[in-house]
Formats: sequence, structure tokens, C-alpha cells
Amino acid sequence: MLRVLAVDDEMPLLEELLYLLRSDPRIRSAEGASDATGALRRITVALEAGPDGADGIDVVFLDIHMAGLTGLDIARLLAGFARPPLIVFVTAHEGFAVQAFDLKAVDYVLKPVRPERLAEAVRRACAQLGQSGEVPAAPEGVPAAAAPSVPPAVPVPVPVHAAVPAPPRQAAEVTVAERAPEQIAVELGGVTRFVAIADIAYVEAQGDYARLHTDEGSHLVRIPLSTLEERWAARGFVRIHRRHLVALARIDELRLDAGTTSVRVGSAELQVSRRHARELRDLLMRHATG
Repeated sequence: MLRVLAVDDEMPLLEELLYLLRSDPRIRSAEGASDATGALRRITVALEAGPDGADGIDVVFLDIHMAGLTGLDIARLLAGFARPPLIVFVTAHEGFAVQAFDLKAVDYVLKPVRPERLAEAVRRACAQLGQSGEVPAAPEGVPAAAAPSVPPAVPVPVPVHAAVPAPPRQAAEVTVAERAPEQIAVELGGVTRFVAIADIAYVEAQGDYARLHTDEGSHLVRIPLSTLEERWAARGFVRIHRRHLVALARIDELRLDAGTTSVRVGSAELQVSRRHARELRDLLMRHATG
């Protein structure tokens, strides 16, 4: 079984990659690093421990475009060692494939990462290390779905709530998202799910992505927070900070402490920026009085 390190400076993409890797029964452990410095520090520990040591790493799943050193730079550094970990590049750019394979990369996986394509990269790494690349059969009594074969994603557009009726279109052009305006499509591990907007307590900005927080957990969507702010204003969502959008009805407490304002939403305490504090207090007062 493989011990792997995933490296990507976009945290949402790193989390998704780690989720897919940890779902594969051929992976013993999967760690993450969000920059080249952290990756090199962890790889150095692995090299000192040796491939058979407790801190060893078998494969590094490596992004190419990162701040500071690129993934290609890291691969060149590792090439100077006698027994470096294998490299699988995971990137949104097709143009570096020749350089990657010159550096003896095991595979070159393009983003967005498809589960079946990542599974093939794991198989190739296993084969190069002399391990079985076959996915272990599910134990007796366990459904086959427990194996890491994840159904391919069904592309579903994010719901768009138009204020003005759109011109009539052919039936084939009407999307699933438009037939379910009270929901938003999210993907996890190649599976598309629908989350009711009414179940979302608050939204957190993560770069070009947004993380939707519900009572049951969180979901990542590739939509900027500013877009959701505009779309969901009529649904009672208000901006309280550059990083947070909150459902007004889900705010349990408003706290004022030494000139700072925060709100409690379930178990989460979120800061309110000064520019939004007065407007939020007014909205909460109007909401409380009906």
C-alpha cells in the first residue's frame, strides 16, 4: 500500500485530491502540503527516514504552478537523490508534459481530476514499486460501492435565479438546476449531490471557491462568494465580512465586545467587519420585529 504526499497551493483543490486519494484502498496514508516549502520539509524527513522508514513517502502527487518553487523545480531537486519518491504531476496545464516525463514522472494527470483517471495514476505507481495495482475486492457482505470506483461526475450547471423571465427555449436546453431552483449542485469525489439552500447556515470564501456550511457538514462549490451574495440576497443571505455570507435567520446571537462585532451561527462564531456591522444590526432588528 502506498504512502503519498499531495502538494497544491489551492487549498480547496488539495482537499479534494486528498479526499480521492484516501478513498482508494491502495493508499495507506495521504498527507497534504499547501506550498513548496512545506512539501520539501516533509520530503526531507521522508528521505532521511528512507523508503522503508516509518516516515517514508512512496509517491508525491505534485501541482506544477505554485508560488515560489514550481512542481517541476521540486521534481528536479528530488532527481538528485538516490531513492526519491515517485512523482505524479497533477496540473491544469497540458504544456509541461514533455518536461514532466523527462523528469521520470510516473503520470501526468490533468485538472479537474477525474476519479477514474487518478485511480489509473495510483495503479501505475503501484506497478512501478512492484505492488499490485489492482483494486482489492470488497470484503464479503460489504457492497461493491465501498471500493474506490467512483461514478463519473454528471455536469450540472449551478442554479441561476433570474429576476426577469427568460425567453422560451427548447425543452432540451432547460437544465436540471433550473428545475430545482431551491437547491444548489455540489460535487464530491465525482458524485453530484443537491443541497437545499434553506439548509445552508453560512458560506465561507476560499479563493475562487465557496464552502457551504450546513448542520450536517460542508460542501465546496466553484463559485465566488460575491456571486452567491448577489444570487441569494433575496433569500435572506447577508454579507458580514469579506470571507463570510450568512443566512440572517440562522444567526443565534450578535455579540459586541471591545468595539468588535461577531455573530454565533450554530457552533460557529464569525467576525463581522466594521463596514457591515451597522447594516447587520439594523437587519437583525427589522427581522426580530417582523
